[in-house]
Amino acid sequence: MYIASEKRYEHMKYERCGRSGILLPRVSLGLWHNFGSVDKFENMKELLFTAFDEGITHFDLANNYGPVYGSAEENFGRIMDSDLRPYRDELFISSKAGYDMWPGPYGDHGSRKYLISSLDQSLKRMKLDYVDVFYHHRPDPETPLEETMGALSDIVKQGKALYVGLSNYHSEDLKKAAAILKANGTPLLITQPRYSMFDRWTEEDDLFGACAEVGAGIICFSPLAQGVLTDRYLKGIPEDSRAVRNHFLKADSITEEKLDKVRALAEIAKDRGQTIAQLALTWVLRKKEVTTVLIGASRKQQIIDNVAIVDNLDFTEDELAAIEMILG
Repeated sequence: MYIASEKRYEHMKYERCGRSGILLPRVSLGLWHNFGSVDKFENMKELLFTAFDEGITHFDLANNYGPVYGSAEENFGRIMDSDLRPYRDELFISSKAGYDMWPGPYGDHGSRKYLISSLDQSLKRMKLDYVDVFYHHRPDPETPLEETMGALSDIVKQGKALYVGLSNYHSEDLKKAAAILKANGTPLLITQPRYSMFDRWTEEDDLFGACAEVGAGIICFSPLAQGVLTDRYLKGIPEDSRAVRNHFLKADSITEEKLDKVRALAEIAKDRGQTIAQLALTWVLRKKEVTTVLIGASRKQQIIDNVAIVDNLDFTEDELAAIEMILG
């Protein structure tokens, strides 16, 4: 049976999440990829154990992570039951609902029926009594915001989740949602947007300012632009890469212009004693409103390498200016 490292809290740094009492690790582990029914179970265990040994306390899931839908939660539940149960109170576990999950009119979007039913299913799969945060995974313009936020508030009041989160919400809807949640006595803890050097819609939308205004933390996903902000594609597209296997990253989106930018960024990273990936993760955390950055991993060494960023989180003004010149 797994026994966690006694040194697991000696290296990681933790940041307060918005205006809450929660501290989150600067690096969190997402189970979007590599935890499905097609993946190796022993590798999943190694990834989770390595993450926790490195001080990563936050594991992020969703109802439809897989493939197949639900399988990431099922696999996590198996590992929770066999090895992680003694550490439950040290873990901060999330799930989400908002995308397609099961057939028929009640298996998608933002209705009270869907959200509550989905979380009940997720808790069974993960073998948990509660999740630490439950997200609405995306806005649903067809469902009144009051219904969606009311369901999230009731989920917290029922003890099925400790906190409320939102994902993929833009600033105006986020502020409206946060006001409803606050009135319900269940303030918004955190939001999860996509953010990277190559995807900066959050800056244009002023999501950072909106989160500061309502007191919510931020956890950024896809900080490496699905692997483009690494050295993975600098010498062509590997057969086992996401660009080949995953519909979220298209091979034709990996342009020579982007790769030229990655090569230029690599020079800055080298001068800082970092890899391109470490530079990209650190850059996301430069924003004071960002609580934590969400990484994925297929090998344990990737987790160890990514966690190393906490030793070098500061940028000089010249470095930031040089990065902006490259990104254009």
